[in-house]
Amino acid sequence: MDYKIILKELQEKYGLCPLKTTENYADEVYVFVREDDFKKTCVNLHKLLHAPIAALFAQDERLERSVFVINCVFESAKYKKWFFVSTEISAETAKFNSLAKEIFSAALFEREIKEMFGIEPDGNPDVRRLHLHDEVWPKGWYPLRKDFKEISAEKNALSEYVFNKVEGEGIFEVPVGPVHAGIIGPGHFRFNVAGEPIINLELRLGFTHKGIEKLFEGKNAVSATKIAECVSGDSSFAHTLSFCQAIEKICRISVPDDSLIVRAILLELERMYNHASGIGGIAIDVGFSFPSAYASLIKEAILQLNEAITGSRYLKGVNEIGGTRQKLDKNKKTLILDSLKQIAKDFNEVRKILLSSSSFMDRVDGTGILRKKTADDFGVVGLAARASGISADLRKDFPGVYAKVKFNLIRQDTGDALARLNMRMFEFDESLRLIEEFIKILDCSKDEVLAKPVLKEGFALGYVEGWRGPVLYWLRLDKNGIINRCKIVDPSFHNWQGLSYCVFGEIIPDFPLCNKSFDLSYSGNDL
Repeated sequence: MDYKIILKELQEKYGLCPLKTTENYADEVYVFVREDDFKKTCVNLHKLLHAPIAALFAQDERLERSVFVINCVFESAKYKKWFFVSTEISAETAKFNSLAKEIFSAALFEREIKEMFGIEPDGNPDVRRLHLHDEVWPKGWYPLRKDFKEISAEKNALSEYVFNKVEGEGIFEVPVGPVHAGIIGPGHFRFNVAGEPIINLELRLGFTHKGIEKLFEGKNAVSATKIAECVSGDSSFAHTLSFCQAIEKICRISVPDDSLIVRAILLELERMYNHASGIGGIAIDVGFSFPSAYASLIKEAILQLNEAITGSRYLKGVNEIGGTRQKLDKNKKTLILDSLKQIAKDFNEVRKILLSSSSFMDRVDGTGILRKKTADDFGVVGLAARASGISADLRKDFPGVYAKVKFNLIRQDTGDALARLNMRMFEFDESLRLIEEFIKILDCSKDEVLAKPVLKEGFALGYVEGWRGPVLYWLRLDKNGIINRCKIVDPSFHNWQGLSYCVFGEIIPDFPLCNKSFDLSYSGNDL
């Protein structure tokens, strides 16, 4: 469908006339508006597209034009487009009208803009820091500004994080973390309970903040692939693929069909080993150790397969701009198919054990419900969104090579821990089918030599449906192919809020189960 219908409706129905509209690529539309029209345009585009905010980020262009640029991004499966609403704001005032009260999925992005750039989201009721903890980072430090320099911290420049208070007779506050008993990342969970039921959960993350977006700045786009591999270790392939796609769009690099198929196969293998791990984690969190150990064996089998075909258990060092370093010859294709037969057999056994256990089903069925409306308001994405009835998957919305194998979108409607478990099982089966179909059409007889990429100036969005959900990379390169700005959105950034709402009415001992059913990344969130 023609996306210009939306722009026409914005103008005729709401009186909004963009200053300029550009379509740099077939799937990206940039709508430039006046600062006064930014909020109105975003709110009404949100209504017209029925879409949450996929990304909201700033650029520091004070050296060039004495302005900051704010970009708000929406995805539209209907129009097969990513809509960017962009505006310039004065460097002197450094503020813009907050979207958070009208579009709640903007809330965390605005807090991030505030702490990283010092730009005020005027009207946002919560501008507490996310990643730069008040006890460590002094006031006035804005790392993503181009002129940022480390300054000595004065004691009076530090402060303490203020948690929301829930008061009343019989209300207890239970802090958990950031150091945990298990081998998991650091996160602070502050529960408020009335008796046993949880009535509020506040998350505090950012303990693994690494300054990744700042690290990308000033790096050559080719060498920066190594950084993308390290953003979130269990999604290494998805992150590098999204990064490479953004560069390939900017530089107009055409990726060979066989490389596209190899990428899809490896992306599905990454999905499979994580789903096996997640299923085992759900089992162990209710004390069901045998299927958990069985799932660990399945994960290990897939990791060993990854190493056999690429040289890396976690698929690092495979993606490069323009294609892949590894080819799947006839022997590797046979190895994949033979390995997957045994893996599928073992996986079916784990499924039978779990679904036939009445005590296990009693723990997951109806526990940790995330309702569709809540998921939609928070902009929850990926597996967690599909478990709550939201039909969204980039493999379906922007199929690319997946169109060759007729991808089947899978969805549940109950939104509980069982739905998220079922999603993993169904997607594991679908990944098995997809890999088999991809291998059938993969022509390993071709000897493809990837040319050295010629880097160009420009900006573009790369996107991949990782195992948790969409992984987004928006990159801007200068004329020498040096990264000027890199904005990353990992699905965990959207989904942690969904976890905090699904526990209402549950008891604290069920929190580990709810947490594992989402299985979110601390590292991918904290950046």
